[in-house]
Amino acid sequence: MLAHLIEELPQLIVNGLVVGTILALPAIGFTAIYAVLRFPNFTVASHATMGAYAGFVANVWFGLPVLPSLAVAFIVPAISGLVCDEYVLKPLRRTSAATGPMAAAIAAVALTIALENVIRFVFGNDLRGYDLPVYRDWRFDLGFAFLRVGPQQVENAAISVVVMAALFTFLAFTRTGKMMRAVADNPMLASIKGINAETVARLASLIGMGLVGVGGMLLGLDTSIDPLTGFRAVLTVFAAAVVGGLGSIPGAVVGAMVVGIGEELSLLVLDASYRTAVGFVAILVVLTFRPRGILGERAY
Repeated sequence: MLAHLIEELPQLIVNGLVVGTILALPAIGFTAIYAVLRFPNFTVASHATMGAYAGFVANVWFGLPVLPSLAVAFIVPAISGLVCDEYVLKPLRRTSAATGPMAAAIAAVALTIALENVIRFVFGNDLRGYDLPVYRDWRFDLGFAFLRVGPQQVENAAISVVVMAALFTFLAFTRTGKMMRAVADNPMLASIKGINAETVARLASLIGMGLVGVGGMLLGLDTSIDPLTGFRAVLTVFAAAVVGGLGSIPGAVVGAMVVGIGEELSLLVLDASYRTAVGFVAILVVLTFRPRGILGERAY
């Protein structure tokens, strides 16, 4: 039994790192929107699905390579997320200081169900796959275990890392990125300094949902997609954002790694159907000792 666990451990850790790297993108999108708009926008589920299908249309129907298809997977959910927030969720957030965020969160759940059904109406319920070359997995002999890594997994993780690096560079070194950080840290002070919070909020929705869409396509590249692609991932994404600390973009990355590796390691002792529960166990454990999450000081 012990020998079996030792053999499986390296493979599960690598799988967890890859999954965590990909989950980090939608988790960043979710937490960035929360940091600026101050409410949990659960339409990330439908926009992850939307990104997966937008990339599918670009890749399969129009024959575009993966990278241009990922650009489409960013643009379509970004525009949809901005429109949905501007015309559906923002009016609800303004109803009152007490009930606005809660009403908007409930409306976001209803909206994500509506959007998923629109996608189902257009594309049907069948599983869809991307037009990708098929490569053999790379195999490594570690002496005590064999490690198998798929080239597509490595490519997906690398794309995610590059996107995250570009985002961190944008937030750290551009004027617009610094404006977003200022509004997230202290909206009133940012307003006094002349920063237009409404413009920053729109930008947060645009970028946040775009990242969610890219994450949705990356999730589908390794397997297949259907209208519930985003719904199946949203609980894990939410868990990653909360574990890392809502409002903290680095925290979303850390949380995604914790949840991703935790879900894979759970397979050593649990059936795969219980994987989603691992994220919520992580929430309970982390928030017991760190109520704001691992990096919950809204650090960028």
